[in-house]
Amino acid sequence: MLSLVKKGTKAMPIVNIDLIAGRSQAQLKALVADVTAAVTKNTGAPAEHVHVILREMQPNRYSVAGVLKSDEK
Repeated sequence: MLSLVKKGTKAMPIVNIDLIAGRSQAQLKALVADVTAAVTKNTGAPAEHVHVILREMQPNRYSVAGVLKSDEK
């Protein structure tokens, strides 16, 4: 989800990403770098104005079709 919040005369893009926990720190760093680059490229906002929020969920707190991810085989 991408939101634009006005800060003075500039828009400050805020990207919220929900994902299941379990990725390495290196993977998360690469993800936020790639997302920041894509937002910068496509909105013209400078990287220092792009905010990325990662929310990690435990597999036993997320389900698809009534089945918890922690119960999948």
